Amino acid sequence: MARFDRYMLSQLLLLFGFFSLVLVSVYWINRAISLFDQLIGDGQSALVFLEFTMLALPYVIMIVLPISAFVAAVYVTNRLSSDSEMVVLQTAGASTMRIGRAVIYFGLIVAVLVGILAHILVPSARTELAGRSAEISRDITARFLKEGQFLHPASGITVYIRRITEQGEMKELFLEDERDPAAVVTYTAEKALLVRGDTGPRLVMFDGLAQTFRPETGKLSTIGFADFAYDIGALIQDGDTRTRDLRELRTAVLLNPTPDDIASAHGELADFLYEAHDRIARSLLSVVVPLMGFAALMVGGFSRFGVWRQVVIAVVLIILVQLIANSAEEVARKDETLWWLAYLAPLMGFVMSGILITLSSMSKFRRAAPANTGAAA
Repeated sequence: MARFDRYMLSQLLLLFGFFSLVLVSVYWINRAISLFDQLIGDGQSALVFLEFTMLALPYVIMIVLPISAFVAAVYVTNRLSSDSEMVVLQTAGASTMRIGRAVIYFGLIVAVLVGILAHILVPSARTELAGRSAEISRDITARFLKEGQFLHPASGITVYIRRITEQGEMKELFLEDERDPAAVVTYTAEKALLVRGDTGPRLVMFDGLAQTFRPETGKLSTIGFADFAYDIGALIQDGDTRTRDLRELRTAVLLNPTPDDIASAHGELADFLYEAHDRIARSLLSVVVPLMGFAALMVGGFSRFGVWRQVVIAVVLIILVQLIANSAEEVARKDETLWWLAYLAPLMGFVMSGILITLSSMSKFRRAAPANTGAAA
């Protein structure tokens, strides 16, 4: 039996790696498409795009691993049943729980991987991603110094530069400010320079025209200027004062947050506690999910018509567990004393798996009883 455990575990890990690679690739490509449109549209390079997609990868892997574990458990169990290997083991007297020991080992391995991702890699990647996003938001050159393109560095702001010289001088600048719907201001200038001021960066325009259009009255006022300084500091987000995301914080901080931690992040104490315990619950769910898939397929036993009914039952049970997790989250985030609800979903999963394994053992006993009676006769 120990040899069978190693054999089944190796099959589970092999299929788990394959399905994880496929699902992560699909999920990652879908995420990369949206990032590509956002970053390249803002004038960022392909290296920045690659960096952002790589930083988003740990979270994608954490989401995909339990799904891959479930699919691997169902696939391997079905294949062993179809090849009559399960029948041979059950005939030899092995119980469903004994056969499923390899699935439990497999679930524990997946739980360790999910735990490393949830507690270490994902928070670190989110922190780095938030920092890089703040740096890009402060990158004036990437947001303004792009010639021949209509840029939108902020909502309601449109910038167009016909040409940029080697000295950084902007020729034939167009800037439209629509942040105030009651007064839309359009600036045009023969040339402009980007300089640093005491209160932030400023765009100094020379030999230009400022046109103010008021939609309510339909009037257009025009003012010419020899030089004009436009304060663009408000358009650049200050990354040093950004609000931290709860998902960036370490689990130890979430379990025992200080008032400063709560003040610096968007959330209440209930959010902190639930986020911490939810990370632990994710690891427990990684054990439950493949065990539920295995147990559901073992209930029906061998059938030449396939096990699609058992697969449907397993999928429905997984959906039910996820619904329980979603409902528990909604309640637990409103009351800091209900953090234990984070463990409700894996607990229900263990209970369902135990019931399925018990039913499988009972059905095996009922099938064996008539056979023994016939042999005695």
